[in-house]
Amino acid sequence: MATLLAQLNPNRWLTGLWLSSDFRKLWGSLTIVHFGGQVTFLALPLTAALMLNASPLEVGVLTALEALPYPLFGLFAGVLVDRARKLPVIIACDVGRGLALAAIPLCAWSGLLSMAVLYGVGFLIGLLTVIGWPAYQVFMTERVGRENLVEANAKIGLADSAAQLMGPGLAGALIQWLTAPFALAFDAICFLFSAWMLRGIPPAATDEPKAVARSVRSEILEGLRVVWHNRILRAIVWAIGLWQVCRHAFIAIVVLYAARELGFSAGHVGALFMISGLGSFAAASVTERLNARFGMGATMLGGLGGTGLAWIVIGSAFGPYWAASLAFGIGLFLLDLSGMIFFINYLSLRQAVTPDRLLGRVTATMISLTVSMAPLGGLAGGWIAERYGLRAAMLCAGFAALLLAPLVSWISPIAGMRELPGPQEPPAEIESAAEELSA
Repeated sequence: MATLLAQLNPNRWLTGLWLSSDFRKLWGSLTIVHFGGQVTFLALPLTAALMLNASPLEVGVLTALEALPYPLFGLFAGVLVDRARKLPVIIACDVGRGLALAAIPLCAWSGLLSMAVLYGVGFLIGLLTVIGWPAYQVFMTERVGRENLVEANAKIGLADSAAQLMGPGLAGALIQWLTAPFALAFDAICFLFSAWMLRGIPPAATDEPKAVARSVRSEILEGLRVVWHNRILRAIVWAIGLWQVCRHAFIAIVVLYAARELGFSAGHVGALFMISGLGSFAAASVTERLNARFGMGATMLGGLGGTGLAWIVIGSAFGPYWAASLAFGIGLFLLDLSGMIFFINYLSLRQAVTPDRLLGRVTATMISLTVSMAPLGGLAGGWIAERYGLRAAMLCAGFAALLLAPLVSWISPIAGMRELPGPQEPPAEIESAAEELSA
């Protein structure tokens, strides 16, 4: 009996960051949000397509509006994150997104649902994500320490994997049972429950504002200058900015492609998206080993190119129902495997090279710049799909993304990087320019 109790002791299998109660709460909160996000990913476009009979271009506009707050407000979000305590910002954004999503089932129940409502909710969700996600990343970085960044991002990737493994099946079942707009209530509850969980994290000195009180303009310009004068961050901005165009073209059409081009039901789409969770799960397990063998840079660029190949596989799905399902599922698996490998390394690299006092501004600046072209991707995906077909739009996104990896390898030092560098202070002229602007 004593041996059995010793084996069941959590301290035997809780190691590393799992021993931190704060990290477990952060991880649990994000896992819940990821599960809810799987429902919204399927239910929001299906609400537009099935209940409101939206065209591909209208769904593209919806995708574009969700991304529009990034170029509009992302730079201001960085200043806000540096000037405010992070945890209250994260909680407020979770509550706001929960209430915004709850408006869709309420409007559907009252007969007031329209594309205008979906557009407004999509924009508000994007706005609160622009503020909340940088705050979460900075808060997590400060709580776990730089030496644990890769482990923390891998465990967060594991949370995303679990959500993608089981979430789409749950989403498909909820949509089939409740219909798409009422299934969104599940995501609303997830955001509210996440906010409740985070309230249990005690305040700490690391959550105090880092920015010196200066003008908003000077702090925004400082963040832009830091990114521009860092060759690594500058290359990442260009790479992910172009990749986000391809990704949002995919997001705008994938549910319509599955439902209209391939004839899949909502439940079947949800089941196939569960396969993508296996890819994320595998990525979270193998990324550190791939980095050790091939180097972080080469592994990162391999993941970037793999996403383009995945979209080509998805766009090539045809034939009998089983064959189309197999190709679609393989493509989703490859997409999340390669995408998660890339983003685990990207997040770790961005956090590693940024000094602590600039984390908020640089994080939000990077997010704002990399997603600034995403609305064009949503519009382009919808326009190409409406003019040339859903399959053509999917293949265009794939071939464009496939070309990015060799391009980034050519213009940046990333391909030759074996391991994470340390924080890189900006040049002295940036500091003096910031001081002049604040005077």
